Amino acid sequence: MQLYESIFVVRPSLSDQDTQAIIEKMKGVLEKSGAALLTCENWGKKRLAYEVKRERKGTFVYLHFQSQGKVVSELERSYRLEDSVIKFLTVRLREGSTQKPAEEVKESDRGRVQ
Repeated sequence: MQLYESIFVVRPSLSDQDTQAIIEKMKGVLEKSGAALLTCENWGKKRLAYEVKRERKGTFVYLHFQSQGKVVSELERSYRLEDSVIKFLTVRLREGSTQKPAEEVKESDRGRVQ
């Protein structure tokens, strides 16, 4: 089983309950597909670097999970079917990398390449 990180951006015009419902839906897709969800974080509303689907801001959500490769295609299919998800990216983490758990990452370390 491989480690994966997925970040998706939800339209900022949605209410907090609707955003939480989408997050729960994506968590359900992972669990239904047999993935082990390690971390799920709602990073809140942030300004986008460029306009995406006529939106300048978005709510960022981070998922860290362990699964087989076929689960990623099912998760990304769910992203595409959900109209409220405007952008997403999923990457496989290297096996030998020394990734820090989310709790140990300091705010000052976010965004830095190691």
